[in-house]
Amino acid sequence: MLSNKGLLQKRQHIEQLRQNSSLSLVQADLVGQSILSSWQRSEQAQIPTERAAAPLINTQDELPNVLNKALTYCTAELKHIAEQSSMVVAVGDIGSTIIWTAASGKMRQAAERVHFVQGGQWREDLVGTNALALSLKTQQSSCVFSSEHYMSSIHDWACYAAPIIDPYSKQVLGVIDLSTTWNNHNSLGLLAAERCASIIQNALLECQRQHLFIRAFAIPQVLFNGKVLVLTPRQIEILTILALCPQGMNLENLHQALYGERKVSIGTLKAEMSQLREILGGLLGSRPYRLLATIEADFLQAEQALDAGYIESALKLCRGVFLVRTESPFLCAWRDCLESRLSEAIFKAQETDVLLKHLAYCPEAIDAVERLIELIPAGHPAHQVLLKYKEEQ
Repeated sequence: MLSNKGLLQKRQHIEQLRQNSSLSLVQADLVGQSILSSWQRSEQAQIPTERAAAPLINTQDELPNVLNKALTYCTAELKHIAEQSSMVVAVGDIGSTIIWTAASGKMRQAAERVHFVQGGQWREDLVGTNALALSLKTQQSSCVFSSEHYMSSIHDWACYAAPIIDPYSKQVLGVIDLSTTWNNHNSLGLLAAERCASIIQNALLECQRQHLFIRAFAIPQVLFNGKVLVLTPRQIEILTILALCPQGMNLENLHQALYGERKVSIGTLKAEMSQLREILGGLLGSRPYRLLATIEADFLQAEQALDAGYIESALKLCRGVFLVRTESPFLCAWRDCLESRLSEAIFKAQETDVLLKHLAYCPEAIDAVERLIELIPAGHPAHQVLLKYKEEQ
């Protein structure tokens, strides 16, 4: 742990580096590549220089997700950590919006001033470099110290963040951040953030004892309590329809959604449902047919990300075509709507690295190619490669 003098020197050194428009390789290495890249993205985002607090939205009316449910199991422990460590503890969703906080008396007012509270939007393109957004971006633990932050209003802070990973699906569900004043910076802060992330992950295990996770992009797969179920493509389609219709469906409507005008008997569908009930036990309700387990799905997460305007998160989730082989009229229509919304989001995206990653997983995404052509300067070698790629499609 650095002394007060050492911390002050560290802060002053970072401030000097921030003012330098071109850093040497040695200086860049001292800052760290993740912080340096974040500074560059923050500059490109054209954040108002007078911004001193994060934009604030109302999250009270949003439907609770699995992360909200897990927090009900561990809020007391997290509050205790905040109070004992003189920190503010915040949990953010996949789009860097804070959904829960607890603060010591020392940090509460400071957190309120900058909207480091429930509903605060800490996306990098809105407030610049911060640990919460950086941890989600890199999907690794992150520390942002003092003037490494983009907004000057939080230069007196030291923040430590760690991603929260679903123990079953292995998807990143959100992030936890521990923040204190810069002169209390401690190299153990990252370990504390990771410990808090593990507390929430254990709570996720507790509240998801009957948990169904559906993957529908690329290779379809269903996991029950973390174990892969052996299912036919038709059974995966049925579960996907029921996940999209949580209120349930009667036999006739489910048959129409699954088969449309194809000549398939009701008896065939009944047999499918009987086999699914054997696999899922009491987790498949009837009259109407509905799923009684905790449901998570990559396509539902992608839809929620688009609803919230989290374009990068949505693109990360949509790695491949949604149920590419399905002939279900209901699922084909839903896929068309999702792809339309995704295409609209792509043409609003500003970060080329995000679009290039999406293109790597979805080579047929011509909308990503067109947006990259718009974003990359004409003289750049990649511009010509993309033009040629587009002509070949």
